[in-house]
Order: sequence, then C-alpha cells, then structure tokens
Amino acid sequence: MKFSQRLFQKVEDVWQQTHEHPFVVGLGTGDLPVESFIRYMKQDYVFLIDYSKLFALGAVKARDLVTMAAFAKLLSETLHGEMELHRNYAERFGITQGQLEETKPTPMNLAYTRYMLNVAQNGSLEELIAALLPCMWSYREISKMLADVYPSSIDHYLYGDWVKMYSSKEFGELATWLINLLDEYADEKPERELAILEEHFLTTSRFEYMFWDMVYDGGDWPV
Repeated sequence: MKFSQRLFQKVEDVWQQTHEHPFVVGLGTGDLPVESFIRYMKQDYVFLIDYSKLFALGAVKARDLVTMAAFAKLLSETLHGEMELHRNYAERFGITQGQLEETKPTPMNLAYTRYMLNVAQNGSLEELIAALLPCMWSYREISKMLADVYPSSIDHYLYGDWVKMYSSKEFGELATWLINLLDEYADEKPERELAILEEHFLTTSRFEYMFWDMVYDGGDWPV
C-alpha cells in the first residue's frame, strides 16, 4: 500500500464530513449564503498569503533542482492563480485589494497557518508536504465531488468559477505531484517517522474542516 493510501484511509471519515458540510454542499447547490462566501473569500485570501510561504520553504528544502522548480511553480500558481480568483471575486463584491489584504485572520485561521509554518520551518521536507497536502488534496476531492454530484455548479453565476478552478486538470496535476512526491519520500522510512507524517496530515485535515465551519458560521475573536 502506498503511504498516500494509508493517509487517505486515516482521514476518510474527516473528509466525508467535510464533503457533507453545509458550506461545501451550498457551493454545489448554489444555496450558500453570499455573506458566508464573502467571509470565506477574505479569510482564504490571507490564508493563502501564509500558504504561499510553505511552497517557498519547500523550494529551500528541496534536494534537487527539479523539485525546487516544482515548488517555485506551486508558489507562482498560488500567488497569481488562486489569489487572482479571490481578487476577482472581491472586485465583484466591491472590495478593494487593499481591503482584502487588510483582512484580520480569525483565531482558527491563525492556528491553522501557524501550525503549518511551524512544521515547515522546524521539520523535514516530508513533514512540510504532509502538513500542507490536505488543503490541496481535499480541494481536489471536493471540487471533483461537486462537479460530479452537482454538474450545474460549474455554470453557477457566482460559485462556478471556484468549482472550475479547483476541478481543473491543472490544479489536479499539482495536487497529484505532491501526493506522488510524498509517496516517494515515505518509501522505506521507519514507522516512527511515518507516524509523524500521518499525525501532521490528520491534524491539518481537521483544520480544513474547522476552516469551512469557521467561514460558514462566522467564528471570530470573542471580544
């Protein structure tokens, strides 16, 4: 069994609950409240600023030029692809780029990004990949599910652009490259090291669910 298959089995219940989350389902049916999507778009934008740093650190920790170039591509795609999608949505909602960048992350958002950055700065390249992978991998799975179960979601006047980007072949290929790279690095590693990678993957998969929950319900600082 590949290590990625082991990881998938470990988080299958978490990801199933994520697929059934009302925010995710609302993207598919088109019934998601606009205010929840705006909250998501703003929080995810500042999340992606920190997420981009993980790819930069991946390039630093890369062991060969091919891997370094691949992480540099992921960095560029995030800064100029994913974040451009958010900037386009912000424009549609009358939110300036300056206002978008001034968004204050919620406690959950901070906890999630700081966990990944701590792993990336203090752990191995394998640990970095295990920590950041659930975001990309689960987005690929979510968008594929939406496109299959709710085919009209791709053409939705508001949420369709989101579904199109994350269900695209290009995004899927980037996620698959990371999955394969982790499998390559995990091969023949001792169980004690694999257990650490598995724990990072499970933790950030849980953070992914909590992120959807936060943007749907509007969780923020209590005072």
